[in-house]
Amino acid sequence: MALSLIIACGWVFASTIVAMLPMRLQFPPGVVLLASAPVLIVWLGYDYGWFIGVLAFAAFVSMFRNPIRYYWRKWTGKEVSE
Repeated sequence: MALSLIIACGWVFASTIVAMLPMRLQFPPGVVLLASAPVLIVWLGYDYGWFIGVLAFAAFVSMFRNPIRYYWRKWTGKEVSE
């Protein structure tokens, strides 16, 4: 049960470190973090309840709001400023 919390803390630290990298070096580890987040959020929700899962999802959306907004506009065909 505590393993998911330990891995979530490691994910947060890894995200912080990636955010401090220059922009050109952020993409590869950022994609891995972005792809692993939903699995970790579901795992936390399973172990600690739906409320913690919702909080983890809100934190995820807050951290990745710009990439999510960019890809949402790109996928829906709206203008994307680069």
